Amino acid sequence: MQSKAQITAIGSYVPTGTLTNHDLEKMVETNDEWIVQRTGIKERRIVEPGQYTSDLAYQAAIDLKTRYNKDLADVDMIIVCTLTPDYKTPSVASVIQDRLGINHAGAIDLNAACAGFTYGLHVANGLITAGLNKKILVVGAETLSKVTDMEDRTTCILFGDGAGAALIELNEENPSFLSFHLGSEGKGGKHLYSTNLSDQMAEKELVNSGNLVQNGREVYKWAVSSVPKGMKQVMDNAQIPLSDVNWFIPHSANLRMIESICTKSDLPIEKTLYSLVHYGNTSSATIPLALDLGIKANKVKKDDLILLYGFGGGLAQAGLLIKWGIDPA
Repeated sequence: MQSKAQITAIGSYVPTGTLTNHDLEKMVETNDEWIVQRTGIKERRIVEPGQYTSDLAYQAAIDLKTRYNKDLADVDMIIVCTLTPDYKTPSVASVIQDRLGINHAGAIDLNAACAGFTYGLHVANGLITAGLNKKILVVGAETLSKVTDMEDRTTCILFGDGAGAALIELNEENPSFLSFHLGSEGKGGKHLYSTNLSDQMAEKELVNSGNLVQNGREVYKWAVSSVPKGMKQVMDNAQIPLSDVNWFIPHSANLRMIESICTKSDLPIEKTLYSLVHYGNTSSATIPLALDLGIKANKVKKDDLILLYGFGGGLAQAGLLIKWGIDPA
């Protein structure tokens, strides 16, 4: 089905608190050189004690509204992509629906972890193309510092907090969405998880701490193997060669991982945008943060072809090929 949806605005927000690699040297047995060499991360943003995912999501939406002069009062659906909601219920989407004063919108949270934002865009495109909605706010927002064991040096060096938002509107003449590929490998979910009610997953007993637990080696192997195949599927679906892509924006998990994916895909790393250097791994927020950094740096231009690819917990993945249709704000 031909898409009828266009991305018409973007916004982002990160908290002011910064946790540098040198700060981490005082907390766990690590050092700046080791972290940068293995991950590419130099620092990450951390929320204040009374700051939550809904606060970051709200500020990202306000940034979008202000920069692009958008009226959000007639938004008819809000999708917040997150694995760190303020509450089990109400949803973060419901909380920001109230704070934004959007009186007649549906509101749902979507949890596809690090693939959340691309899944959220895919759902928004589907709803608008099907004629069920006309204007949807999609937000990827996380406060991963709240579910990170700061004494575990394998995870505390990775994760940070942040949010990015996009507005998706009905536009049959100039749609943004060209093709997609979705997938999940649930049997690998035990390699990246945070427990809630259950501490069992198939044959594996989980660490029931509520914090993020990751087998980095296994997640790395899965991503480097699966993502290049998924990228090829997205491009094959669009019947467009990967070489025509102007920008590749993968989930900013780890710079070494991104480099391996680019090498396997024969895609120059210079065509890649990522947000991990100063923000760390912000799960569902990494892709919109990277996209907005590219826009602010005047790299992303109108009519650029952009390949977005989220992957992570689940183990879920979602790739989208989009045509950027927005003039600079």
